[in-house]
Amino acid sequence: MSEVPDEYGKLYVVSTPIGNLEDMTLRALRVLSQVDLVAAEDTRHTGLLLQQYEVHNQLTSYHDHNKEKKTPRLISLLKAGKNVAMVSDAGTPGISDPAFYLVRAAVREGIEVVPVPGPSAFLAALVVSGLPTDRFVFEGYLPQKQPKRLKRLENLKEEERTLIFHESRHRLKQVVEDILVTFGDRPMVLARELTKKFEEILRGKTSEILTHISSKGLRGEVVILVAGKPKR
Repeated sequence: MSEVPDEYGKLYVVSTPIGNLEDMTLRALRVLSQVDLVAAEDTRHTGLLLQQYEVHNQLTSYHDHNKEKKTPRLISLLKAGKNVAMVSDAGTPGISDPAFYLVRAAVREGIEVVPVPGPSAFLAALVVSGLPTDRFVFEGYLPQKQPKRLKRLENLKEEERTLIFHESRHRLKQVVEDILVTFGDRPMVLARELTKKFEEILRGKTSEILTHISSKGLRGEVVILVAGKPKR
């Protein structure tokens, strides 16, 4: 272990609301207003957010398509003593987004990384799901192609902890069908539009959830929670 050079800046990993703007923390606002630069997954989206709170700061884009090019530039700024904040489109950076790439690079360079905690969609869904919360596993997005998705699910079917996935509405029906085929008819929860006006949480067996979304469909980003395999 080595000490962080005094002249290095800090990388702040700042959580932002997943829907309801009242979930923005005072600390997050202070950090975003005081750092030298804000790296954002979508500068337009983050710009509107900062405008709501009258925070004026310089923005730069940082996303999956430019992270390899942008990371060395941001690391150079940090090593030159500049403080940088990283934000995603919503929620906590590093969860199913490219922030991990920058954080890993900063850690390798001995740059201090500071968490500024806040909203997270999958944790919000978990605590209201009614499924066990003492042990869980977050799998992010399942593979888009069905053969790979089925293989991933097959590897998880013996898991006894609560399983959590992110999914878009476009693939939701197919994913739930694959879960039913692979896991059987277990308790399931779908949470969508969390903290927003049309927040909805559906609870039931996988077959019941599938019937609901087959007839009505669901809009918005969705968190899927599935009970772990019952213990014998």
